[in-house]
Amino acid sequence: MSPTPAIHSLSTPPAPLLRRATSAASAFRESSQPPPSVSSRRAALLALVLAASPARPVAAAFSFSFPGPKELLREQKRKSARFLLAPIAASRDTLVKAQALLASANASAEDAEEVRGRLSAAGRDCVPRERNSIVAFQSRTGVEVCTFSLILKNAASLLDDKDPLKVAADTRLAELIQSFSDLRTVVENSNFELSGDRKKMNDDLLSTITALDKYEQGVKDCIGV
Repeated sequence: MSPTPAIHSLSTPPAPLLRRATSAASAFRESSQPPPSVSSRRAALLALVLAASPARPVAAAFSFSFPGPKELLREQKRKSARFLLAPIAASRDTLVKAQALLASANASAEDAEEVRGRLSAAGRDCVPRERNSIVAFQSRTGVEVCTFSLILKNAASLLDDKDPLKVAADTRLAELIQSFSDLRTVVENSNFELSGDRKKMNDDLLSTITALDKYEQGVKDCIGV
């Protein structure tokens, strides 16, 4: 008898046929999927880069810092400090020259007048009775005419009124103006021909120079130099 041919179950197709059907279905599914968009590819690439990069704190990506407007102005003041301090240096130089005249044993009436003129110039319109008519008028109309006051206002413009640096500088400014006023009084009531009077004027002049140095340091503290 001839062998009976194998009969396959209808529920289970042969293995080669099953593999071909599965491959065809997979190919159909892949061909039916829309191609990935450009943004999707970029997102996938970014995810890959982030995954490959070492872990870092988020703040590290924003480590750049930029100075604010106030700090920029403060830096500008520091850079221009020598121009702001120039009138103070000029006043000091004028006082030193006046001191040299007082130290002369043969001081004349002309020397006395020169000393008075130098002291008035060094005061920078900060002693009311030394102001000329135009400057006095400006002062009465509310215009600030004292150079030392204007310098300090500029130097401390970024500080609060109660800032310790500004308070200290304001105090030194008041002491400087008072020192110039006292020196003016001594000069007006002294005789240049008397060595004792010249010594008293010289002592007061040195005190004014010291007050000027302290005021200058207060201005520098406000600027930050």
